[in-house]
Amino acid sequence: MRRKQPDNFKDLQFKDIFDFRLLQQFLQKQMMIAEDFDSEVYDTSLDKFKTYEEYLDSHITKEDLFYLEDIELARQLKEQGYHAKTEILSRDQFEAKKKAVEEARLNQNKDKTKALAHTEVSDPSIIEKSPFLRALAERELKVLNGKLLTIIFIRLESANCEVSGYIDYAHRLKTEDFKIYFEGKKKLQPRPTDLSYYNWRTGQCVSNDSPNFKVDANSGQQGLLFRNKRDRKVINVDPNKKPEDGMTRTEIESPEAIQIVLYDYYTRKK
Repeated sequence: MRRKQPDNFKDLQFKDIFDFRLLQQFLQKQMMIAEDFDSEVYDTSLDKFKTYEEYLDSHITKEDLFYLEDIELARQLKEQGYHAKTEILSRDQFEAKKKAVEEARLNQNKDKTKALAHTEVSDPSIIEKSPFLRALAERELKVLNGKLLTIIFIRLESANCEVSGYIDYAHRLKTEDFKIYFEGKKKLQPRPTDLSYYNWRTGQCVSNDSPNFKVDANSGQQGLLFRNKRDRKVINVDPNKKPEDGMTRTEIESPEAIQIVLYDYYTRKK
């Protein structure tokens, strides 16, 4: 008989502590509830309302108008949440959500029409001669389409010092022109604004969340973890850990860097 997953800590019996799978499910559930991943799903149901007044009117019933006999008063009461069956957005929330949806659509259209950087280079042989650039070029389209997320680990010599870090390839692709990298005019390097950055000479160590990943740098023995904001899947970059389903780890030997590892993850659509 399948055991019921506990809803709170009090439901966990002492014997359950030894059921690792049950305990793991419980902890994962609590993490999903407690953490804010800043990954709002845009509410396109507001598209049918051109104004905030139209939105309020959709929540006003014939019964409301019968007793109040005043549409403006009915709107004011609904805005305050009186007799509302669902949560009513404030005017600011309504306008913010409408704006967010519009911006998301504009960005999506930009991504669809954006030319692939590796196809615009004047000398394609530069890409063919570099295993690293070739690997990035092979992934560019899928990453821009959102079908694939790639985390790049790179360690290299830079300005008389050694630096390493983890880069969200999708985020960098959308915020800078990669043509300069594919043409070999500039080396791709980790920055203090990437998922993680470490300067081996100064000891500077920085980690940041990206639009696609939340960084967990305090996971104890598990090391550095990246949690996908879309489906909350954890990507463990520990080389001693076997990659989970949907994820691959690829080491690349290339003259551009001391060490390069690509972590590919095929995203799960909500």
